[in-house]
Amino acid sequence: MKRKLAAAIVIAGMMVSVSACGGDDGDDNGKNAGPDSFKGQTLTVWAMDGSTPDQWSKDVTAAFEKKTGAKLKFETQKWDGIQQKITTALSESTPPDVLEVGNTQTPAYAATGGLADLSDLKQSIGADWTPSVSQSSVYEGKQYAAPWYFANRVVIYNKKIWAKAGIKDTPKTRDEFFRDLDAIGKKTDAEPLYLPGQNWYFFDGLTIGQGADLVKKDGGKYVSNLGDAKVTKAMEIYKKYASYSKAPKDKDEATPQQAEVFAKGKTGAFIGMGWEAGTAVTANKAIEKDLGYFTIPGETADKPEGVFLGGSNLAVAAGSKKQALAKEFLKIALSDQYEGELAKLNGVIPNKKSLETNLKGNAVAEAAAPGAAVGGTTPLIPEWGAVENAPNPIKSYMTAVLNGKSPADAAKQAEGEINKRLAQQN
Repeated sequence: MKRKLAAAIVIAGMMVSVSACGGDDGDDNGKNAGPDSFKGQTLTVWAMDGSTPDQWSKDVTAAFEKKTGAKLKFETQKWDGIQQKITTALSESTPPDVLEVGNTQTPAYAATGGLADLSDLKQSIGADWTPSVSQSSVYEGKQYAAPWYFANRVVIYNKKIWAKAGIKDTPKTRDEFFRDLDAIGKKTDAEPLYLPGQNWYFFDGLTIGQGADLVKKDGGKYVSNLGDAKVTKAMEIYKKYASYSKAPKDKDEATPQQAEVFAKGKTGAFIGMGWEAGTAVTANKAIEKDLGYFTIPGETADKPEGVFLGGSNLAVAAGSKKQALAKEFLKIALSDQYEGELAKLNGVIPNKKSLETNLKGNAVAEAAAPGAAVGGTTPLIPEWGAVENAPNPIKSYMTAVLNGKSPADAAKQAEGEINKRLAQQN
C-alpha cells in the first residue's frame, strides 16, 4: 500500500439524519437476484485511491453485471478531505450507494444515521469474519458496515546488521527482541532501534496487547482512562523499546520519516507499515537486499503483540434507493474469491483468517497477518476523533513519560484536554 492508513478524524458539523429509503420499484431485497433482475440500474461505489486494483475492479464488475444485469460505476476518491465529503454526500437525497469508509471513522458516520443497517448481510456472509477486524463495523450492537481490508505494523529490520550482531533468527517473544536489541547495541556501531517518542499507533497497539481501554464511561459520558494501570504497563513497555533509540522524544515517525532514517543503513530495525519499506528503498536502493520483516512479538511466543489495525469497511448509504442492489455488490466484493484476490493484489489483510493464504510470498503481509487476530483500534466511539487532532494530548503524555515524568503524573496532566475533546459535540 502506498498510503498511510490514518485513524479517524471527527466528522465536522452536524449531519442531517436520513432514514433508509425503500428499494426501487419491484425490489425484492435481492432474494431472487439473477440476470436482468436489476436491469437498467447503475450502482455507484465510492472507493479510495489505491484500494481497487484494475484487475480486481474489472473482475468484480464482470461478476456483478453478469449476476444482476445492472451496471457498476466506481468513483475514485482522495483521502484528503474525505470525511467532510462523505458527511455531505450522506446528507443528500442522492448519495453514492456504496462507500469505502475508514474503519475507525465508521462509528461516527453510523451515529449520524447516514449508514444502512447491514445486520442481515452479517448473518448471510459474515459468520467467519475475524472478530478483531469486524468490530469497527458495529455500532450500538448493529452492523453498519462490512470489514473489507486492513494493515498493521511489523518490525522492519536490517539483516546485515543483525548478522553482524550474531543473531541467527528473528525473536518470538518480547524479551527475545530486547535481547537482540541489546546484542546489536553491544556488538555493532548501529542504533539498535529507531523509535521516536510519539509513535502513537505503536503505543496504541501496546495498549491493545495489555487489554487496556483508553476511555471509560463516567455516568453518561466518556472520559479519559489514561491513568489506568494497564495503560501504564503499555507505556512502560514503550519506554523500554525507546531506550534502544536515539530518536527525538518529542517527534513522531513522520518527523523525520523513520524509513528514510533507516535507509541510511545505520539502524537495526524500526516498527512501521509495510509501505515504509518502499520508502526506504526509494531513499537508498542498496538497502533493499538487506530488508527483513517479522511480526511484532508479544510476551509469549504463542501470541503476537497487539497492533493497531488500520483499514477500510464497505458501507451502504442509508439514503440509497438501491439497497438490495448494493447488498448484491457486497456479496460479490466480499466473497472468498474477490476478497482473496484483493488481498493477493494489494498485500492487505483480508476479513477472514482462512483467506490469509493469499498473502503467501508477500514477506511484509506474511509478517503482518499474525497480528490481525489480536489487533484492535482506537476507541470505537464518535467522540474519539477529536482526541487525535493536533496537538494530540496522548503524544504529549508519551513524551512526558519518556522525559522522566511518572505515567500517573503525565496522565493527570493530559486528561483535562482529553476530556474536553471527548465532550465536544459532533
